[in-house]
Formats: sequence, structure tokens, C-alpha cells
Amino acid sequence: MKKLLLTAVAFVSLTSAIAQKINKEKIVITTEYGKIVLAMYDNTPKHRDNMFKLTKEKFFDSTLFHRVIPTFVIQGGDPESKKANAGQALGEGDVGYRVPAEINAINFHQRGAIGMARDNNPEKASSGCQFYIVVGKKYTDEELNTISERTGRKFTPKQRMVYKTQGGTPHLDGNYTVLGIVEEGMDIVDKIAAEPRDPQDRPTKDIRMLKVRFKKKKFLGIF
Repeated sequence: MKKLLLTAVAFVSLTSAIAQKINKEKIVITTEYGKIVLAMYDNTPKHRDNMFKLTKEKFFDSTLFHRVIPTFVIQGGDPESKKANAGQALGEGDVGYRVPAEINAINFHQRGAIGMARDNNPEKASSGCQFYIVVGKKYTDEELNTISERTGRKFTPKQRMVYKTQGGTPHLDGNYTVLGIVEEGMDIVDKIAAEPRDPQDRPTKDIRMLKVRFKKKKFLGIF
């Protein structure tokens, strides 16, 4: 598989302006900086179920965030990163299958969005394991108009508001499947994105997903 790179051409409340239904199961990525809690959308069921499957299998444990770019994304999930040497190029590892694209007009690349990386296959099918979290930046109406004209992607008024006030990576819309959003821990994502990196955007220190598990449900008890 060709190297899975995204073309480089403030957390948003889950109740604000977003029509996606959020699955009750949450995924927690534990890093040395703290925890990142991921919420999956139910309108991308193939991608949701694949992430749940890999989490159940503890697939992501010890994988690296192998690509970090401030104001853009942090990317991880390459199985080859678990035992990678210092400076080794990463991004080509996979699990032997792709996930069919589930791109839609509702899910968009707002700050904190979770998307799946992919190679340049014409069907825009996703990697089976490599994902990214949007760091992004804020955009003006003029910049959004330019992106819309170039890509043919129309932004709703609510999406425009989010891109202008919270930020994101709107030029990725329509090209990659967005399957969820960070529910907690964007401060951790920002810390990872700010780490020094080499010319290939790999952090100069290993930033591991120490463990990736389902969030434990609170037991309220019966009295």
C-alpha cells in the first residue's frame, strides 16, 4: 500500500450544530500526556465498527502518533510503528484491508474531528487502521469561499460558523471519511501536535498510544 498521507493542500460541543448521532461507546487513548476520549458517529457504521473491532483487539496499543503537523493533524495507527527505529519512515503499515468510503455532507473536518487516512485509490476507501485527529486553524469567509470554489464542496452556514470560530481543515472535506470527534482531551492533542518533528513530520521523540480501550461506564447503583 502506498504511504498513507493526507494532502496538506477548540473542541466543538457535540450538541452544537451537529446532526450526527453519537454512539454510546467511547474509546480512550492513553498517552504520556494524558487521555484522549473519542466518540464515534453512527452514520459511518463500517468505520465505527472497524474502530471498535481494533480497540477490542488492543490493536493500537504501543503504536505511535507518527505524523504531527501543527494547525493540521496528528496521525497514528501504523502497526509498523510499534517497533520502529528512530528516524524510520512510517505510514505504509496496514491490516490487509480497506474500509469502503462513508463520506457524507454532514460529517466535516472541524477541530477535533477523527478521520481515516488513505492512499490515492479512486474509491477513496480508507486505511483499515491509520487515523488522524484534526488540529486545524480558523478560516475566514473569503478563504472558505476559495476552498468551496476549488473543491466544489458547499459549506452549510453552521459548518462555516464552526470553521470560522473553532477551526478545522475544510479542504479535506469530501475526500476522507470523518467517523467521529474528540469528546475530551483536545489539550492533549495540541501538546502532541506541538512536539518537535523531523522533515517527514515524525516526532523526534516517540509518542505512543500506551493503551487504547473502551471507556468504562459509570455504575450508579440502585438504592
